[in-house]
Amino acid sequence: MELELRHLRTVRAIADTGSLTKAAATLGLAQPALSAQLRRIEKALGGPLFDRDHTGARPTLLGELVLERARVVLPAVSELQEEAVRFANAWGTMERFRLGGTHGPLLGGLVDRLVTAHPTAPVSTYTSWSVAEIASQLVDGRLDFALIGTCGESPPPGSDRLTWQVIGVDPVFVMLPDTHPLAGEQELDLSALADECWADVPGEGCFADCFISACARAGFSPVSVYETDTASVVHLVQVGRAVGLCRATFPPAPGVVTRPITGSPLSWRHLLGWHPRSTAADAAAGAVSGYTRAAYAEAVERSESYTRWLAAHPWFGAAM
Repeated sequence: MELELRHLRTVRAIADTGSLTKAAATLGLAQPALSAQLRRIEKALGGPLFDRDHTGARPTLLGELVLERARVVLPAVSELQEEAVRFANAWGTMERFRLGGTHGPLLGGLVDRLVTAHPTAPVSTYTSWSVAEIASQLVDGRLDFALIGTCGESPPPGSDRLTWQVIGVDPVFVMLPDTHPLAGEQELDLSALADECWADVPGEGCFADCFISACARAGFSPVSVYETDTASVVHLVQVGRAVGLCRATFPPAPGVVTRPITGSPLSWRHLLGWHPRSTAADAAAGAVSGYTRAAYAEAVERSESYTRWLAAHPWFGAAM
């Protein structure tokens, strides 16, 4: 019998669970079938791999040697398979641009610049509220680049396998109807909004918890928080149903003003991501990064309140 990967997985399962009974359940096999398979594996490898008694199964010295190799070989094969799938899903050269994003303000600006610079190259976009889903598609090679945001300093998903570049760091602003009594203020204490209902977009990560914590530090608990899409958040603000939370780069909307929160208790990082071994990596390090930074600068310029605020808070804004 020639040794196969499934045999190594079997040996690892027995070692991880500590018994043939538990390993059989994990592998979806009957215990007699697993015992017979283990005997064939041991015959092929020249000796017993486990000492077995009523207390369970413990690796022999030969078993430890096999397990040591298995712990190297199995992850390497998994990585090879993932890389092959990624390569099969990618183009040999950047003849197209597949972008993912979380409904942020930069995606449209990046598309505009790519279409201008590469008028014959197809550009497609995929949007989701889930940064984990977008990161997974980068890993699998179904996307070339991703534009996402993370709360504060929280790490982006897949940071051990993907390259993420910080484009800019924004404070979180408050959206008010232009008829709100506080709309004329240049900056708002969070405590001044203690009696308001709130609206923001859904998402993963720690933002909801960070917002609740910021409110607690300001001495109140939010009356209610509506999670909905961006257009609905704007509508709820326009009709006075709620005040909204938004990135400082949020584009102007009729009947709405955006104002900074005193002390900037909440912040948001804009990130451009790609896989370091993908065909997109070289383009990401140069042109696509530059296009994204230009789109971010344009988004900042569109917000008069943010531009004015940045002059006194230069540690926010574009990342160097």
